[in-house]
Amino acid sequence: MKRILIIQGHPDPRGGRFGHALADAYACAAAQAGHEVQRLDIAKLDFALLRTKEEFDGQPPCEAIQSAQQAMVSAQHLVIFFPLWLGGMPALLKGFLEQALRPGFAFDLRGSAKQQLKGKSARIVVTMGMPSLVYRWYFGAHGLKSLSRSILGFCGMGPVRTALVGNVEGSARGREKWMQRMRGLGAEGG
Repeated sequence: MKRILIIQGHPDPRGGRFGHALADAYACAAAQAGHEVQRLDIAKLDFALLRTKEEFDGQPPCEAIQSAQQAMVSAQHLVIFFPLWLGGMPALLKGFLEQALRPGFAFDLRGSAKQQLKGKSARIVVTMGMPSLVYRWYFGAHGLKSLSRSILGFCGMGPVRTALVGNVEGSARGREKWMQRMRGLGAEGG
């Protein structure tokens, strides 16, 4: 069984979005299958955005970020849920990742991955209003590639798998299909 950390990257602290429902379906199925599940809701964390290289390189993170880092270290598999905003992740999620995955924790100043994240698997689940094929093939999915390769991969995580959930405002049948897929992924811990 795996230790799974679900990172909810939607910036709305009220919840109730389709991405929240997908994360709930994944978490419930994973727990029922015997996986250890921990959740982290970015919208409910209190942290400042980094503004200088000095802050990024040397200032210790706040307590909320340190707790998030410990959750990442203890997990074997990370699942990141977020809505597509302007072709990528919402700014709050990016700000969180800048805080959490900084030098000394996720990599050293020479650019080498640190051992605490190396080899952890990840899944990125992105919800969007457009068809996912349009995002992937016409727009090139650059925001997704940035997260999977330039952030998670750079920190030594892999494999990094993705699930693009398009047409989220479409039919109830399409939504239920995605809920069932998340249950299946959660049960297998993938």
